[in-house]
Amino acid sequence: MSYRMMQVLAASLLLALSTALMAAPEVGQPAPDFTLTDTQGNEHSLSDFRGQTVILEWTNHDCPFVIKHYQPGNMQDQQRLARNEHDAVWLSIISSRPGTQGHVSPEEADELTASRDAYPTAVLIDESGDVGRAYDARVTPHMYIIDAEGILRYMGGIDSNPSRNPEDIPDATQYVVVALEQMAAGEEIAEAVTRPYGCSVHY
Repeated sequence: MSYRMMQVLAASLLLALSTALMAAPEVGQPAPDFTLTDTQGNEHSLSDFRGQTVILEWTNHDCPFVIKHYQPGNMQDQQRLARNEHDAVWLSIISSRPGTQGHVSPEEADELTASRDAYPTAVLIDESGDVGRAYDARVTPHMYIIDAEGILRYMGGIDSNPSRNPEDIPDATQYVVVALEQMAAGEEIAEAVTRPYGCSVHY
């Protein structure tokens, strides 16, 4: 085999490996593990929360669709429901790269949490975008639920109405809430994959 052919083969294998590593997560399969630092400087790995349900929320405070759910308190209500009634861990993840919409310093993120009376377990900073890409997080908000065994059980939108209008929230199916209730009842999640809507994640 010529040196050129070896180069081509190596490049092809590398491309195949990269594609496999970047494959979108699948419901029913182990969720990609990760380690990120929160706004307080503490590291969190998904594996640290084995034994608890984990909700991942991709967020960008400037996104109108995120504002839709935070301004009237829908996101905060779901955070409290998840943590207080389902003993779940709620991780808000910011994957906006520096210089783009939604990027904030840890201090600014904490100010946002306080001003909105938000109730996440932690706010994680993903400036490289590696974790967002591993989860194929496309928009904000993009929601994921991982069960106590580390299996991805839900991914998609927060609800069924892709508008920017908060007045549409009461009539929408709240996918995350319904999924948590079905999991708590030992049932299969009826709509385990839904279409997420929102602003593109600024990788």
